Amino acid sequence: METLARKEIVDELKIQWRNLWRERIDDKVKAEGIANNDYAKLFVEKGTVIFATRNFKILNFRDILELNGIVDVDKLIPPNPHVGGWGKFIRTVVATQKPHRRNRRVLQYIDFKKEQQQLKKGGRGWLHY
Repeated sequence: METLARKEIVDELKIQWRNLWRERIDDKVKAEGIANNDYAKLFVEKGTVIFATRNFKILNFRDILELNGIVDVDKLIPPNPHVGGWGKFIRTVVATQKPHRRNRRVLQYIDFKKEQQQLKKGGRGWLHY
């Protein structure tokens, strides 16, 4: 029962979070975003600056969940992209692995075939004199 109630709270907070960022007022002169409505569960009032370019701490959904009493925040939302997620894991671990033995043989065969080909125009390429 508790997990269903917690999931409903998180879903409602996600909806309000999306609406906050969609319906914000963008001030082009001051380069900041301002909340258009009151969002009581997100602890944001109408007219609050939610995004600015200089010396500003941006709102964090993880902190808002903790303020609402959600305990297992890490299980509910993915990690911050700056910290790393699946994409960073793939770039750092999976992409840097050496190819399997079979793949190395295929690559060596392809390289061998390319070395044996005759060069066009005696190695001068497509240039015409």
